[in-house]
Amino acid sequence: MTDTTTSTPLLQPKVKFVKTQTEVPLTLPVTAYDENGQALEKFVACERPLTVYLNWQPIVTLMTLGAKPESLTLGYLKNQGFISDINQLESVIVDWDVNSAAVITKESIDGLNDKLAEKTVTSGCGQGTVYGSFLQGLDEINLAQVTLKQSVIYSLLKNINAYNDTYKNAGAVHGCGICQADNILAFVEDVGRHNAVDTLAGDMWMEQQGGEDKIFYTTGRLTSEMIIKVAKMGIPVLLSRSGVTQMGLELAQQLGITLIARAKGRHFLVYNGVENIDFDAKK
Repeated sequence: MTDTTTSTPLLQPKVKFVKTQTEVPLTLPVTAYDENGQALEKFVACERPLTVYLNWQPIVTLMTLGAKPESLTLGYLKNQGFISDINQLESVIVDWDVNSAAVITKESIDGLNDKLAEKTVTSGCGQGTVYGSFLQGLDEINLAQVTLKQSVIYSLLKNINAYNDTYKNAGAVHGCGICQADNILAFVEDVGRHNAVDTLAGDMWMEQQGGEDKIFYTTGRLTSEMIIKVAKMGIPVLLSRSGVTQMGLELAQQLGITLIARAKGRHFLVYNGVENIDFDAKK
């Protein structure tokens, strides 16, 4: 049996444009052998290339699980600064026969070649790539400052255990979620955490959702790339079961993100924004 679903929807998209409804297997059954030579039926996570085109110009090839390719494509293009006006979109066409996602927009993409010329390979799983335009506009971000109860963090971590379906089935993936208090509004898994966050960014963009009252959860480490993408989504709280990099911490301090890492069970570490935590469930 193959796994073909790994995400939950936020709301129905408010912006209407032509897009596809695609579904591909997320895991496949295989035979593995344990240390005693015993044959076992297991699952492996799928990994497939998806080449993104903007007005028929190739932009990047993403290695992805393939759960929500339209949202991933739009979130990636928005986060990289290649497009900004969702009302100018005409279509998103995904074709897994040729592993492509083509976005057509009426928005001007003048200067696209200059943006593509400046790129950085990130620390993301599978080596993500960001472009010079990715860093633009950070000075204009003003995030809401919210108070988060310790008890809500514990409840959220408990509730998130109901997700990570592909990870539980096959491993080899990261998961990201959009949460409101301890409610998980949407959850996506992918072979790289950068893909998962771009997919959720695409969902929020299509649904015209604000991030000021949201918490972003990830199973991945909190790098500079993750901090910037979450800040662009307008989300003031970032929660991870993994660790923090030095540049990720510096950006969180600069942008005012409450940064919580090593969060598992009843343990967590607040690296930034401790003044925003209400320690109401101390031992």
